[in-house]
Amino acid sequence: MAGERILIVEDEEDIQELLRYNLAQEGYRISSVFTAEEGLQQCLSDAPDLVLLDLMLPGMDGLAFCQQLKQDPATRNIPVIMVTAKDVGAKIQADMKLEADDYISKPFSVDHLLNTVRTVLDRRANGHVKE
Repeated sequence: MAGERILIVEDEEDIQELLRYNLAQEGYRISSVFTAEEGLQQCLSDAPDLVLLDLMLPGMDGLAFCQQLKQDPATRNIPVIMVTAKDVGAKIQADMKLEADDYISKPFSVDHLLNTVRTVLDRRANGHVKE
């Protein structure tokens, strides 16, 4: 299943490019932004099928982005995969599990990234969305 639209919200250009390249190679249509605020605007104007979201962003962080996305009826069904630094505390991991549909720790393997994206998109296609 490819062709779905994925929005990448990531402030590190190298990681954003790595994500863009590998997802595009699988046939996904990619757009990307550097801030949560830009990501929210993009979700409201042209809802993607999935958001890959960095936890640590300038300004609004990934958890606040997720909370706003999930509270808005227009965007609440957009699945979110949080991409985060490997060493996060138990509280942040618990918060991510509450807000996001899944998460990936940095550094990540491309295979793990692609498998997680496919799994979350499959769940969405089968009507299993987190609200």
